[in-house]
Amino acid sequence: MNKIFSVLLVSALIVSACSQPAGRKNPHNLSENLLKKDSVIWNATFQDLEGNDVSISDFEGKVVLIDFWETWCGPCLDVFPAMDSLKKDSPEDFVILAVNLQGSDDPEDVSEFKEKYGYDFEWLLDNNTVGPEVIDLGIPFKMYFDTLGYLVKAELGTAGSDSLNYQSSKEILEKYKSKK
Repeated sequence: MNKIFSVLLVSALIVSACSQPAGRKNPHNLSENLLKKDSVIWNATFQDLEGNDVSISDFEGKVVLIDFWETWCGPCLDVFPAMDSLKKDSPEDFVILAVNLQGSDDPEDVSEFKEKYGYDFEWLLDNNTVGPEVIDLGIPFKMYFDTLGYLVKAELGTAGSDSLNYQSSKEILEKYKSKK
Protein backbone atom coordinates (compact mmCIF):
# COMPACT_ATOMS: atom_id res chain seq x y z
CA MET A 1 0.00 0.00 0.00
CA ASN A 2 2.83 2.40 0.87
CA LYS A 3 4.44 1.67 -2.51
CA ILE A 4 1.23 2.60 -4.36
CA PHE A 5 0.88 5.79 -2.28
CA SER A 6 4.49 6.72 -3.01
CA VAL A 7 4.01 6.21 -6.76
CA LEU A 8 0.84 8.33 -6.71
CA LEU A 9 2.53 11.07 -4.70
CA VAL A 10 5.54 11.20 -7.03
CA SER A 11 3.22 11.26 -10.07
CA ALA A 12 1.23 14.14 -8.59
CA LEU A 13 4.41 16.09 -7.89
CA ILE A 14 5.65 15.56 -11.45
CA VAL A 15 2.34 16.74 -12.92
CA SER A 16 2.35 19.76 -10.61
CA ALA A 17 5.93 20.64 -11.50
CA CYS A 18 5.17 20.40 -15.22
CA SER A 19 2.12 22.64 -15.03
CA GLN A 20 4.06 25.74 -13.96
CA PRO A 21 7.63 26.58 -14.93
CA ALA A 22 10.10 26.38 -12.07
CA GLY A 23 9.81 29.41 -9.83
CA ARG A 24 6.72 30.70 -11.67
CA LYS A 25 3.53 30.79 -9.63
CA ASN A 26 0.62 32.99 -10.62
CA PRO A 27 0.11 35.49 -7.75
CA HIS A 28 -3.56 36.11 -8.58
CA ASN A 29 -6.39 34.26 -6.91
CA LEU A 30 -7.45 32.14 -9.89
CA SER A 31 -9.37 28.88 -10.24
CA GLU A 32 -7.51 25.71 -11.21
CA ASN A 33 -9.01 26.04 -14.70
CA LEU A 34 -7.58 29.56 -15.12
CA LEU A 35 -4.21 28.52 -13.68
CA LYS A 36 -4.05 25.78 -16.34
CA LYS A 37 -4.82 28.37 -19.04
CA ASP A 38 -2.10 30.62 -17.60
CA SER A 39 0.42 27.79 -17.86
CA VAL A 40 -0.64 26.89 -21.41
CA ILE A 41 -0.19 30.49 -22.60
CA TRP A 42 3.11 30.94 -20.75
CA ASN A 43 4.51 27.92 -22.59
CA ALA A 44 2.90 28.71 -25.95
CA THR A 45 4.20 30.35 -29.07
CA PHE A 46 2.26 31.93 -31.89
CA GLN A 47 3.51 33.06 -35.27
CA ASP A 48 3.46 36.61 -36.63
CA LEU A 49 2.64 37.34 -40.26
CA GLU A 50 6.34 37.27 -41.15
CA GLY A 51 6.77 33.75 -39.73
CA ASN A 52 8.50 34.70 -36.46
CA ASP A 53 7.67 32.96 -33.18
CA VAL A 54 6.02 35.19 -30.59
CA SER A 55 5.26 34.46 -26.92
CA ILE A 56 3.72 36.32 -24.01
CA SER A 57 7.17 36.82 -22.46
CA ASP A 58 8.08 39.05 -25.44
CA PHE A 59 5.79 41.73 -23.97
CA GLU A 60 7.02 41.92 -20.38
CA GLY A 61 6.28 45.32 -18.87
CA LYS A 62 2.95 45.73 -20.70
CA VAL A 63 -0.56 44.62 -19.92
CA VAL A 64 -1.42 42.11 -22.64
CA LEU A 65 -4.77 41.21 -24.13
CA ILE A 66 -4.81 38.00 -26.14
CA ASP A 67 -7.90 38.04 -28.31
CA PHE A 68 -8.71 34.80 -30.16
CA TRP A 69 -10.72 35.61 -33.28
CA GLU A 70 -11.54 34.82 -36.93
CA THR A 71 -12.60 37.12 -39.76
CA TRP A 72 -16.15 35.69 -39.97
CA CYS A 73 -16.89 36.31 -36.26
CA GLY A 74 -19.08 39.43 -36.02
CA PRO A 75 -18.80 39.78 -32.21
CA CYS A 76 -15.01 39.45 -32.50
CA LEU A 77 -14.85 42.28 -35.00
CA ASP A 78 -17.33 44.47 -33.09
CA VAL A 79 -14.82 44.82 -30.22
CA PHE A 80 -11.82 45.77 -32.35
CA PRO A 81 -12.58 49.54 -32.59
CA ALA A 82 -12.83 49.88 -28.79
CA MET A 83 -9.65 47.89 -28.25
CA ASP A 84 -7.84 49.94 -30.89
CA SER A 85 -8.90 53.14 -29.09
CA LEU A 86 -7.58 51.83 -25.79
CA LYS A 87 -4.31 50.84 -27.44
CA LYS A 88 -3.96 54.34 -28.90
CA ASP A 89 -4.68 55.87 -25.48
CA SER A 90 -2.05 53.70 -23.74
CA PRO A 91 0.60 52.73 -26.31
CA GLU A 92 3.38 52.34 -23.73
CA ASP A 93 1.36 50.18 -21.33
CA PHE A 94 -0.89 47.96 -23.42
CA VAL A 95 -0.53 45.46 -26.27
CA ILE A 96 -3.18 43.48 -28.10
CA LEU A 97 -2.28 40.10 -29.52
CA ALA A 98 -4.98 39.36 -32.08
CA VAL A 99 -4.55 35.60 -32.47
CA ASN A 100 -6.36 34.18 -35.48
CA LEU A 101 -7.40 30.57 -34.91
CA GLN A 102 -7.07 29.69 -38.60
CA GLY A 103 -10.18 27.52 -38.52
CA SER A 104 -11.48 29.11 -41.70
CA ASP A 105 -8.87 31.82 -42.30
CA ASP A 106 -5.42 31.48 -43.75
CA PRO A 107 -2.47 33.87 -43.28
CA GLU A 108 -3.44 35.81 -46.41
CA ASP A 109 -6.93 36.44 -45.00
CA VAL A 110 -5.39 37.85 -41.83
CA SER A 111 -2.94 40.02 -43.79
CA GLU A 112 -5.76 41.40 -45.94
CA PHE A 113 -7.85 42.12 -42.84
CA LYS A 114 -4.91 43.88 -41.18
CA GLU A 115 -4.32 46.07 -44.23
CA LYS A 116 -7.99 46.88 -44.68
CA TYR A 117 -8.66 48.01 -41.09
CA GLY A 118 -5.25 49.14 -39.83
CA TYR A 119 -5.84 48.36 -36.15
CA ASP A 120 -2.72 48.75 -33.98
CA PHE A 121 -2.54 45.10 -32.91
CA GLU A 122 0.10 42.41 -33.01
CA TRP A 123 -1.42 40.11 -35.67
CA LEU A 124 -0.65 36.50 -34.85
CA LEU A 125 -1.56 33.05 -36.10
CA ASP A 126 -2.41 30.13 -33.83
CA ASN A 127 -0.02 27.83 -35.68
CA ASN A 128 0.38 25.57 -32.62
CA THR A 129 -3.39 25.21 -31.94
CA VAL A 130 -3.21 26.82 -28.52
CA GLY A 131 -6.74 28.24 -28.79
CA PRO A 132 -8.54 24.91 -28.32
CA GLU A 133 -6.54 24.34 -25.12
CA VAL A 134 -7.72 27.57 -23.48
CA ILE A 135 -10.97 28.71 -25.08
CA ASP A 136 -14.22 28.13 -23.22
CA LEU A 137 -17.15 27.46 -25.57
CA GLY A 138 -16.25 29.76 -28.47
CA ILE A 139 -15.01 33.12 -29.67
CA PRO A 140 -14.44 35.93 -29.09
CA PHE A 141 -12.30 34.73 -26.21
CA LYS A 142 -10.11 37.21 -24.40
CA MET A 143 -7.32 36.68 -21.90
CA TYR A 144 -5.76 39.56 -19.96
CA PHE A 145 -2.24 39.34 -18.51
CA ASP A 146 -0.38 41.61 -16.09
CA THR A 147 3.01 43.17 -16.84
CA LEU A 148 4.85 40.00 -15.77
CA GLY A 149 2.79 37.75 -18.03
CA TYR A 150 0.45 36.32 -15.41
CA LEU A 151 -3.17 35.73 -16.35
CA VAL A 152 -5.58 37.99 -14.46
CA LYS A 153 -8.84 37.39 -16.34
CA ALA A 154 -10.34 35.33 -19.16
CA GLU A 155 -13.73 35.91 -20.71
CA LEU A 156 -15.94 34.63 -23.46
CA GLY A 157 -17.79 37.13 -25.61
CA THR A 158 -17.85 40.87 -25.39
CA ALA A 159 -18.77 43.36 -22.71
CA GLY A 160 -21.52 44.84 -24.89
CA SER A 161 -21.13 48.24 -26.50
CA ASP A 162 -17.86 49.81 -27.58
CA SER A 163 -17.92 52.02 -24.50
CA LEU A 164 -18.44 49.05 -22.15
CA ASN A 165 -15.70 47.05 -23.85
CA TYR A 166 -13.38 50.03 -23.65
CA GLN A 167 -14.22 50.73 -20.00
CA SER A 168 -13.92 47.15 -18.75
CA SER A 169 -10.57 46.71 -20.50
CA LYS A 170 -9.39 50.14 -19.29
CA GLU A 171 -10.09 49.11 -15.69
CA ILE A 172 -7.92 46.00 -16.12
CA LEU A 173 -5.17 48.09 -17.74
CA GLU A 174 -5.20 50.67 -14.95
CA LYS A 175 -5.16 48.03 -12.24
CA TYR A 176 -2.24 46.03 -13.64
CA LYS A 177 0.00 48.43 -15.57
CA SER A 178 3.39 49.28 -14.09
CA LYS A 179 3.35 52.23 -11.76
CA LYS A 180 6.10 54.59 -12.87
